[in-house]
Amino acid sequence: MRTATLGPAQRAESLAAMAERELDVLVVGAGVVGAGTALDAVTRGLSVGLVEARDWASGTSSRSSKLIHGGLRYLEMLDFALVREALKERGLLLERLAPHLVKPVPFLYPLQHKGWERLYAGSGVALYDAMSMARGHGRGLPMHRHLSRGRALRVAPALKKDALVGALQYYDAQVDDARFVATLVRTAAAYGAQVANHARVTSFLREGERVVGARVQDVEAGGEYEVRAKQVVNASGVWTDDTQSLVGERGQFHVRASKGIHLVVPKDRIHSSTGLILRTEKSVLFVIPWGRHWIIGTTDTDWDLDKAHPAASSADIDYLLEHVNAVLSVPLTRDDVEGVYAGLRPLLAGESDATSKLSREHTVAHPVPGLVVVAGGKYTTYRVMAKDAVDEAVHGLDLRVADSVTEETPLLGAEGYQALWNARARIAARTGLHVVRVEHLLNRYGALAEEVLQLVADDPSLGAPLQAADDYLRAEVVYAASHEGARHLDDVLTRRTRISIETFDRGTRSAREAAELMAPVLGWDKNQIEREVQHYEKRVEAERESQRQPDDLTADAARLGAPDIAAR
Repeated sequence: MRTATLGPAQRAESLAAMAERELDVLVVGAGVVGAGTALDAVTRGLSVGLVEARDWASGTSSRSSKLIHGGLRYLEMLDFALVREALKERGLLLERLAPHLVKPVPFLYPLQHKGWERLYAGSGVALYDAMSMARGHGRGLPMHRHLSRGRALRVAPALKKDALVGALQYYDAQVDDARFVATLVRTAAAYGAQVANHARVTSFLREGERVVGARVQDVEAGGEYEVRAKQVVNASGVWTDDTQSLVGERGQFHVRASKGIHLVVPKDRIHSSTGLILRTEKSVLFVIPWGRHWIIGTTDTDWDLDKAHPAASSADIDYLLEHVNAVLSVPLTRDDVEGVYAGLRPLLAGESDATSKLSREHTVAHPVPGLVVVAGGKYTTYRVMAKDAVDEAVHGLDLRVADSVTEETPLLGAEGYQALWNARARIAARTGLHVVRVEHLLNRYGALAEEVLQLVADDPSLGAPLQAADDYLRAEVVYAASHEGARHLDDVLTRRTRISIETFDRGTRSAREAAELMAPVLGWDKNQIEREVQHYEKRVEAERESQRQPDDLTADAARLGAPDIAAR
């Protein structure tokens, strides 16, 4: 199978190809569900288009807790079906579909009450492990274990001695959510899907009551295309109601946005060899290992302001610091925070007024002929949502369509990953890179790391790290623009890499170097380089200003001080 190269030329070709002939399925929205839907449809033999108004995963799917998990707390709610489904998907991703991107991660659950809590929580975690093994996809993770207070403090010395009487340790999995979505999109493209980011649906095409396609504006070049399709799938997440309004029909359900924010702090600020899961008065709080950092989150509050750029307020940051400091022997301060990001969960409205109790189940509907809507759900179960959406779309196609094969279809980079991992020392010797650099590339690109290494072979200067973000090679910036569809500096610093949240300067010191690396690939002149750098700097300052504000309204107003960049 060929690997898809998503450079500027391919994007233009894809938009033109979508407008040339009627597609079987047009997917609107390239978050994890939309990208998964495109892959599911194209691997059934359908002709598929995928359009995204901004960048791959630019909404919810790049701002999650970065966990692939069964949802341990849903067991407490007795939602066994959701947990069982998610555990199966976790196993598939770890073992078959994306072992290069999805990795095991340990969590410690501190116990605060003797006797009953160990029995209660231990029974839940034991059931969690048993359900995973029963699905036949749990063998890749160690089983949970019970720890005394002394052993727990040896595993996590950062904890206050009086914060626990003992602990449980169990395993889940984690992923770079934005990188995973970009890989999904490339996999769909490799199987023949036409894909384009920065391509906005401005209206739906109608024949009578039937939806027969969409008008798509090229946000970069300014042209407009009529893309006809037998079925259109609306997979726009928290924008579902907005997209639905373009049809002029009342939706069968509504999607509410719940804001979750996360903090990123350096690894040395919390002395622990394991992640933590802490109970709060509303939900749970995770402290998640993330390379040379920790991710701390999340909050869960209603949000009805700007959906494109949800803002974290000072109150949000204080909430997380207060709750994590309740168990840390050395408390964190604002000065320890490298990065902050806010995302919106798409929750199906109607279950309860409290967003933490709204449904994490997903729904698929066919509100008008020719239009399928998929909404709700959680990141881990994206593949099931995508399958259900395509199953629904198939009902409106006048042809026989194969069943879903995505359970058996590895993502690009998975095939050959383990063999290359075993040969990483030899690859390091061949390329002159340190073995740690090779491991970094393999865990971000899998077998596609060879394409990044080829860039270094062609231009050895690309084998050097970025000066102000030395976890990433210069080649990765070039590759993001030439192979992964990155069109703007923000795409690279925020999603293709995570420099925007992993450095205290939020990526501003890397902006010019990255822009100059992207320029030859994207045809930027000096003026465009300057525009990209200035826009990124303004974006970071607007985010910093929002995080100084006391509440959502003032934070949202401050964040909107930096508008999205437009193409030349």
